[in-house]
Amino acid sequence: MTRVFLIVPAGHERDRWEDLLDAAGAELVGWAADLESTASEIPEAAETLLIDLAAESPEDVLEALQAEGLLRDAHVILLHGGRSPSWVNQALRAGVRGIVPRDLSAAQLAAALNAVSQGFALLHPVDLQFQGTGAAALSETSDLIETLTGREREVLQMLAQGRGNKEIASRLRISDHTVKFHVASILGKLGASTRTEAVSVALRRGLILL
Repeated sequence: MTRVFLIVPAGHERDRWEDLLDAAGAELVGWAADLESTASEIPEAAETLLIDLAAESPEDVLEALQAEGLLRDAHVILLHGGRSPSWVNQALRAGVRGIVPRDLSAAQLAAALNAVSQGFALLHPVDLQFQGTGAAALSETSDLIETLTGREREVLQMLAQGRGNKEIASRLRISDHTVKFHVASILGKLGASTRTEAVSVALRRGLILL
């Protein structure tokens, strides 16, 4: 059962989301009317933050999520009624795990919560335009999978698990120097400047699972 902290304006919408979460088999561990005033009060038990952008500036939400480190500590799903492709792209690059419309059914919400808990990034089809056509996005991911070697994919998966170079070297029975070589190659192929960014890119493109 996914433990969810809900951030939506008080009133009818909050009641509706509470009912949806219950029907989706999720556990509501708390709620707030806005992110800024409650970021430090979100319980550690919360696995997923479900945030309605109706009364929030999307740019301010991203800034607050990054400033508080919440994109590292929880899976963040944003609810919206239509955002620009550039903003959707910015949110995913920042580490947001899901961007979905507000009119989800209980079954769709359950599927969304399960998808992000399994390490996937989630978008509604109407938001896929930020990557161009679906075929182009699939082609790009396919090219990356073919470009990464089998050993690089193993190292990438271990990076996603938070393992350091020495532990990776021990598990794969290779030298620290070889691990560093693989990491550098992975960063280059994924266009990332840090290990964390590489993992984020890989998760969004479905190259690895957590």
